[in-house]
Amino acid sequence: MSSSAAPKQTPETNSEAVPMKDLVALCKRRGFVFPASDIYGGLNGFWDFGPLGVELKNNLRDLWWKSMVITPPIGPDGEPLSIVGIDSAIIQNPKAWVASGHVGGFSDPMVDCRETKLRYRADHVVVYQGDKAWVAMMEGEETDDVQKRLKKLGLPQDISAYKIVALPDVDVAEYGKIIGPDAKETGTLTPPRDFNLMFETRVGALATSDSLAYLRPETAQGIFLNYKNVLDSSRVKMPFGIAQIGKAFRNEVTPRNFIYRSREFEQMEMEWFCHPSEAKMWFEFWIEARRAWWKSVGVSDSSLQIRKHDQDELSHYAKTGEGTVDIEFKFPFTAPGFGELEGIAHRSNFDLTQHQEHSGQKLEYLDQARDNERYMPHVIEPAAGLTRGVLAVLAEAYTIDPSRPSGLYMNFAPHIAPKKAAILPLIAKDGMPEVAQKLYMELREHYAIDLDIKQNIGKRYARQDEIGTPYCFTIDNDTMTDQTVTVRERNTMAQERVSLDNVLPYLQKNLSKK
Repeated sequence: MSSSAAPKQTPETNSEAVPMKDLVALCKRRGFVFPASDIYGGLNGFWDFGPLGVELKNNLRDLWWKSMVITPPIGPDGEPLSIVGIDSAIIQNPKAWVASGHVGGFSDPMVDCRETKLRYRADHVVVYQGDKAWVAMMEGEETDDVQKRLKKLGLPQDISAYKIVALPDVDVAEYGKIIGPDAKETGTLTPPRDFNLMFETRVGALATSDSLAYLRPETAQGIFLNYKNVLDSSRVKMPFGIAQIGKAFRNEVTPRNFIYRSREFEQMEMEWFCHPSEAKMWFEFWIEARRAWWKSVGVSDSSLQIRKHDQDELSHYAKTGEGTVDIEFKFPFTAPGFGELEGIAHRSNFDLTQHQEHSGQKLEYLDQARDNERYMPHVIEPAAGLTRGVLAVLAEAYTIDPSRPSGLYMNFAPHIAPKKAAILPLIAKDGMPEVAQKLYMELREHYAIDLDIKQNIGKRYARQDEIGTPYCFTIDNDTMTDQTVTVRERNTMAQERVSLDNVLPYLQKNLSKK
């Protein structure tokens, strides 16, 4: 092995240039994400995380938990914030979802196509209205895609000749003129109707109306239901936070864009309880704190933006106070635009007030630091999608590099990468596998390490590039005489020799860099 190589210029990561189909193919080929029930043809809206995907997801999850609960941010007064964690049940008393507003108002408008038997969210369908034909397309489709479909239908292809409106704004009486997104005939779309997004289940031996329950559509309510328990059992004082990571379930009308919008997903949510007069300050604090965290896990500043919700898109709990902002990421399927990655909402005192009214339990806070003032705390909620976070990190890391045999590498921040290093004996004989095994046994006590013994060394380097391993240590002929190994750095492909005794310190030094 060569003891050194000239560092190459690192290509610039650009999620806008990532073909989504290539990213999805890489995820399956290398074991990041598989379709759920793959051998049976999958199940729309459900995904399984493979050996590398679960490591990546767990790394992101653990870093969030550490930043929120173990070492929470420093507040405006220079002191660490007080945040504790919980893990609430996926199925709660159904009365909780009545109080939260989900049973009565958690729905999306949907339309069905009688011809294709497909279902669409009405607010995701755009209608191109012309003099002779009205053609419906899914929101976000490129102009080229629209023109190809118009051509296929034998219709004029000049987009400027059409009036473009969202489907819910079309008068129902005009539906007979519309050709659905995948249809060939006009008039096949049903009028929009509300579609409840909560999955129903039954609790107990008998399937009666009294046994009806729901899989939680968000993790936040489990926090509100435990607010009083936390106050009574923990030494927290206002302001403080309660954090939770867990699965949530939404019966999405049109799950799409890989793991971005699915029916089973994971959330990382924290509810920050504070005095109403301090809500604005904390709202602004958490916006900046959360943006900084995404940058700390390797998401570039140019891939992020902050967008404030318009009044007509606010959730019922955020219509008062400061509203909601989204931290958005430039996903491959939204570029050059952005899509939601995390929301920071001022939920005011809506949830606690609702649960106090419906449960009969007093949830006001007695603030001894404010002359025994009683008040219902306001809540600031940073709520991130862990599953979406994984997709953002994957897209950010996907770096095309034609100079490599693999044609690309995954530029994960080292502390996020599923594998921190790989141990590669040059050949599977002459004592090299034994040295590799010994080094692997030493390093695995400290980091997630890949031991890869067989196959051509170039192909093994290519595999490590595709799974984003920051460092490869190769045991070669020189190792057997001078007890040194070749270390290859992922991004630059530069190589150098380090002693076997220095491999662990080398990793500790380089992996600690942010």
